[in-house]
Amino acid sequence: MRTSLVLLSARLLDPASGGFLPQTALAVVDGRIAALGDDRTVRELTDPTTTVIDLKGAVVTPGLVDGHLHPVTGAELTHGLDLSACTDLAGVRAALAAEAARLAPGAWLHAWGLDPNVFGDRPVESAALASVLDGVPALLQLFDAHSMLASPRALELAGVDGPRSFDQAAEVVCDAEGRPTGLLLEDAACELVERAAPRPTRAERRDRLAVALRAMAATGLTGGHAMDANGDSLDLYADLDEAGELPLRLRVAPWCQPGVDADGLRALIAQQDRGGRLWRVDGVKLFMDGTIDNGTAWLERPDCHGESTHAFWPDPAHYTHVVGELHRAGVPTATHAIGDAAVRHALDSIEKATTSGPANGGTTPGTSPVRHRIEHIETVPDAVVRRFAELGVVASMQPTHCCDFTRADHTDNWSRRLGEERADRAWRCRDLWDAGATVVLGSDWPIAPYPPLGVMAGARHRRPTRDLSQAPHNPGQALTALESLLAMTANAARAAGEEQLAGRIAVGHRADLTVFAADPLTTPATELADLPVLLTVLDGRPTHRSASL
Repeated sequence: MRTSLVLLSARLLDPASGGFLPQTALAVVDGRIAALGDDRTVRELTDPTTTVIDLKGAVVTPGLVDGHLHPVTGAELTHGLDLSACTDLAGVRAALAAEAARLAPGAWLHAWGLDPNVFGDRPVESAALASVLDGVPALLQLFDAHSMLASPRALELAGVDGPRSFDQAAEVVCDAEGRPTGLLLEDAACELVERAAPRPTRAERRDRLAVALRAMAATGLTGGHAMDANGDSLDLYADLDEAGELPLRLRVAPWCQPGVDADGLRALIAQQDRGGRLWRVDGVKLFMDGTIDNGTAWLERPDCHGESTHAFWPDPAHYTHVVGELHRAGVPTATHAIGDAAVRHALDSIEKATTSGPANGGTTPGTSPVRHRIEHIETVPDAVVRRFAELGVVASMQPTHCCDFTRADHTDNWSRRLGEERADRAWRCRDLWDAGATVVLGSDWPIAPYPPLGVMAGARHRRPTRDLSQAPHNPGQALTALESLLAMTANAARAAGEEQLAGRIAVGHRADLTVFAADPLTTPATELADLPVLLTVLDGRPTHRSASL
């Protein structure tokens, strides 16, 4: 087979080997690394059709993989007004007023990234924004994407005029008289109003997704673990893949909601392995709780408002049953579990599943090849930390949530709700790593920005991205430069059961590569986010190339 790509004059950094390799060049054949060697030897493998790139001493690493993101949902949510830079109500009001002035009469205003901390000690409700949203149908997504504010006009158009009951932990928040305050908690409640708003066409959604994925590739991402498959997401991935326009390798986990019956489980199991050249369904995403910021997490003890006391599944035992059924079918699970009680129950359920009988392809109970994972893990005690390694459960972490949504002095909404003891157990990346867990890093985009260098930097410095001079939150939980790179390369491959073909610079491994202007291991954490990405290679094909190459 012909050599499709050759990289010369490179510094090859393989984190799984602990550092730089002695070779200076690599060749790619059929999407795999076919040879490593010196420039002269590798150049001899080329022919007139080979793309040859002289990297002039740039650093090549395995392709960076985001361990938790929502491409289709994110492409849609981030199309509206970005409120993430607003730090107080005055700033939010000004941004909304300017956006409303640009809209045609009757048009819906969509915004995202609203930080509940801007409300200070007052309730999170639409009344605080009445002066700029009078008569405007508006949906404002809070930064956690588990809650939103709907304006009075939006509620009116949706016919939501009082409390509702749901099959999951969701709520239309109402005042003492039963009138909606505008705050909607969790998807089931949010969808009541979202259905009343105009929807983009399929072509518009496809184009937005393509633009978002290309932008991700330009930041060095070669892959992502997509934690949803809502609506026609899979069809959109298939369209882009077949057209040669999919610039990321995607591993997709469809949602499994509370109340799922036997037919629903069979359908999820039947979806497994659907895919194309660069994407596939592999796993199922479940929710054990919501978020601490909106009071829908599941904690061992209530938060300071007496909230976060219940699981997302009205019957947690049903969740345990579902995890067992999926495990026996050989389907890996990824469970959103933020609070300590949620994480504990998820681990209990996985332990029960893995010790009750072998999964498909397994041998004996407790030795299954199925790799289950837990997402977020925002606050947990020591005893829970140790269980991840004991059970072989992957710890999927999003350090930029800690950096940008909490504060070292615990004056933020997240920390105040939890209190000092539990806020001191925030995002225990170091403790989980030292306990032997496989730690994978991700952004949870659109909740936080997707550039992977920012994610890795946050894992190292744990400071607010907007002001790196601020004190770090729990600096003892920081990862090293090498560990943060491993968490977005080799560990991401291990979480997907692909360590034999991904996450390494080694012959036979996928030619998914990221090229930097300098060494990410010696670049200071506070400067890492600005390190130039010169080249991104997916399956042996450049998806981003700097003008300097």
